[in-house]
Amino acid sequence: MSVLNITPLKGIILVSTIMVSLLSYAHNQVQAQFVPLDDASGPPKLKLLKTIPSAPLDKIENQALIQRAPAVDTQAKSQDEVEVKEDPDAWLAFGAFQRGQYLTAMELALPRAQLGDPAAQTLLAELFAEGFGVGRSMDDAVFWYDQAAKNGDPSAQYKLALLLTDGKYIKRDEARARELMKNAAISGNPKAQFNYGQLIVSENSGSAGIDQALPFFEKAAARGIADAQYALSQIYANALNVTDAKRALARRHLFAAARAGYDTARLDLAIWLIDGVGGERDFDAGFEWMSLAALKGNVIAQNKLAHLYINGIGTEGDPVQAGQWYIISRRAGLEDGRLEDFYQGLTVQEQKQALEAANDSRF
Repeated sequence: MSVLNITPLKGIILVSTIMVSLLSYAHNQVQAQFVPLDDASGPPKLKLLKTIPSAPLDKIENQALIQRAPAVDTQAKSQDEVEVKEDPDAWLAFGAFQRGQYLTAMELALPRAQLGDPAAQTLLAELFAEGFGVGRSMDDAVFWYDQAAKNGDPSAQYKLALLLTDGKYIKRDEARARELMKNAAISGNPKAQFNYGQLIVSENSGSAGIDQALPFFEKAAARGIADAQYALSQIYANALNVTDAKRALARRHLFAAARAGYDTARLDLAIWLIDGVGGERDFDAGFEWMSLAALKGNVIAQNKLAHLYINGIGTEGDPVQAGQWYIISRRAGLEDGRLEDFYQGLTVQEQKQALEAANDSRF
């Protein structure tokens, strides 16, 4: 029985579109309630990677670009078989970019890009997309992303796929976006791997979609994509055809996503730890994760934290703190009849203290 009195669902309600197909797939396998932060009502909408920004380049992509800087011959070879031709000049533009010398990076990358170097073309696209050292120009950014994507650069393929899906700066073309995302995923871009996995699941309901997408989620999770780590935790914990070895890893992936700052993962991890889902119960750790999620503004966590204070789970019972978190979650629009009854049973002084504490809270 759930310590938090959470009624088990007959499916999973999750933020990511990947999990929509699990609603009819997991049946009664769910042991705890996973509550979304976003509105999951209505038909699923196919949107690529809304939780991971497409620009500017993050550290992973910067490193990937640097490693791709030397000219390569990719024709008829897989990414793992590419022979790197050492070219010291190829490193200069990317070194300038990392040092924030954007005009120098532009001057060094432009001639290489004009000669067809896909990594240099991607660098130019990023400079124009972000307005680093030059006036922001999405027309120029799209042009160079397109050139680099045609020349096989996975990062450019991923970015262009996002732009083609959005349709704001280039005519929407979901068919080409899908093909580019697939190519980038196969070439090893971790964000593309997660997105392509979502596309597969959205296009194939039930276990078939999960089975096809799983390798892409696993690869993305291994590269530190928190969305993929969270998705794996849910799949491993709830899918019917998962091996025991993988199911045992569900909580580990949820921990990884929570540590990376994935909001819903923090809430779910708190529930799993308290209810003993995917491993032993740990009330103290569950309380800490619930507190962190609540302090970061998760309304569901704020509500659950009030219950933990009432029942003294993972902490000393504290009616004033319970009242404080109930007021905070109620102001955010989450009604709870049991907490309202509890609050009305507090003394006038306790209600006053709870109200003052809630008023002093900043999120």
